[in-house]
Amino acid sequence: MAATGRIRGTRWPGAWRWRRNPLRRRSDRLEAWLVLGIWAFVLLAGVFGGRAVAGVVDQALAAHRARSHAARAVLTQDAGRTPTALPGYGEGGMWAQVSWTASGSPHTGLARVQPGTKSGTAVTVWTDRSGALVSRPATADQARTQAQVVGTLAGMAAAAGVLVCGRLLRGRLDRRRMEAWDREWEWVGPQWRRTAG
Repeated sequence: MAATGRIRGTRWPGAWRWRRNPLRRRSDRLEAWLVLGIWAFVLLAGVFGGRAVAGVVDQALAAHRARSHAARAVLTQDAGRTPTALPGYGEGGMWAQVSWTASGSPHTGLARVQPGTKSGTAVTVWTDRSGALVSRPATADQARTQAQVVGTLAGMAAAAGVLVCGRLLRGRLDRRRMEAWDREWEWVGPQWRRTAG
């Protein structure tokens, strides 16, 4: 057998742990099962974790879409001509004061409009059931894309977390093996020196 760990045509480098060998230690068998379990959990965490998070994101966006309603508003001031951006609201457009009526009561607030829009111009705003302004909801296609992206990232993070935990477990197993080796060497080393000398 070559030193690369190949066994009867097997190219998996860790396959030696599964082969019957009188020198194989109990910790080698444990590590073989540990590696197999880690990769199974990586797959499960990645797939099921990603799908679960994607489902939650999709439901949240659908709920926001269901609670949001388009309403007709009127600018109460002229919009400036130079586009501005507020932190967290993206680039472009102008923020101007608008008024609208919801549930029979008047409301005012800031809405993003095209630069140079004159006072009295009708614009579309998005409100919740109480009439308060909300962000424009994502379309079904946009929501699906966002859910897939977030789900993929969450699945990758879950899989990476399992890999890190597995690496920590294998590191602990390696430390225990080295400690056992040190104990055995403390017992065998002096005897070896006597027979060699």
